[in-house]
Amino acid sequence: MDWKNQIILVTGGTGSFGKKFIEIMLAEYRPAKLIVYSRDELKQHEMRVAGFDHPSLRYFIGDVRDLPRLRRAMQGVDIVVHAAALKQVPACEYNPMEAVKTNIIGTSNVVDAAIDARVKKVLALSTDKAVAPVNLYGATKLTAEKLVVASNAYAGDMQTRLSCVRYGNVVGSRGSVVPIFIRQRENGNKLTITDKRMTRFWLSLEQGVRFVISNIERMHGGEVFVPKIPSTRILDLAKVIAPQAEIEVIGIRPGEKLHEMLISRDESRTTIELEDMFVVQPAEHLWFRYDWSREGRPVPDGFKYTSDNNTEWLTVEQIRALVAPFETAFGGR
Repeated sequence: MDWKNQIILVTGGTGSFGKKFIEIMLAEYRPAKLIVYSRDELKQHEMRVAGFDHPSLRYFIGDVRDLPRLRRAMQGVDIVVHAAALKQVPACEYNPMEAVKTNIIGTSNVVDAAIDARVKKVLALSTDKAVAPVNLYGATKLTAEKLVVASNAYAGDMQTRLSCVRYGNVVGSRGSVVPIFIRQRENGNKLTITDKRMTRFWLSLEQGVRFVISNIERMHGGEVFVPKIPSTRILDLAKVIAPQAEIEVIGIRPGEKLHEMLISRDESRTTIELEDMFVVQPAEHLWFRYDWSREGRPVPDGFKYTSDNNTEWLTVEQIRALVAPFETAFGGR
């Protein structure tokens, strides 16, 4: 892909993902124009003050719930990265219709605006919580995935292609347990965990961004891309951050899983394994014209990809390396 001639719009562009995506794009790919689309004017101002003031950057105030504003913002856009979402599980549980309006209706608006504006590619960010969801956040992201994948049928000859990426917890992002553990250590050296058996998938913010960029280049429309990423036990993470801390088990919260899942057994029937990722191909693929098995192989019958049956686990040294950048930001050391 000739990135230098692309106009890119990022919804939720002032979030953790959006800022890292824009940073890497400006430093390495230098697209013709980068549009930051978000609803918080203060965060946009803070981005400018922090150095995100490149001539190719444009800041659009707007909400994904606002279809006319999205249509205006997408005029002439080539690529849309849809990262805007309500992500906090408790907040979504307590404010269900707000989660529906942003994560489902907002995604539908992004899709409609992109097709109407003849955007070439739309890549939407999803989560492991969308697989066999037990909370509203996961259910809204599952619905968003289905909207994005199915909308390829509506794009028709306009050739807009839409896909998703789905990955696990991002170390140090907003809502991550890493800054919570660091603050708890600094405030009294007592860490709270919900269950000692709990496991999670982990990747760094940069890994997530680069995975998105690579799949914008590779997508054909309709895929859900899942990276091969390591797991860690939450108890191991706690012990690395605060080896001497007292551990208090407070019990699993409503909507929380003991282990996370990135690919379900039912999805395995259409999943292709590549060297560095899995590709979940659309089950209904009358409009899907690419067979990923030419690059990989189908996963075994009954395969599932969960954080507790993973073949790759973070070592203590790897956990330390992931956590180290956040010690300065959130800790006193």
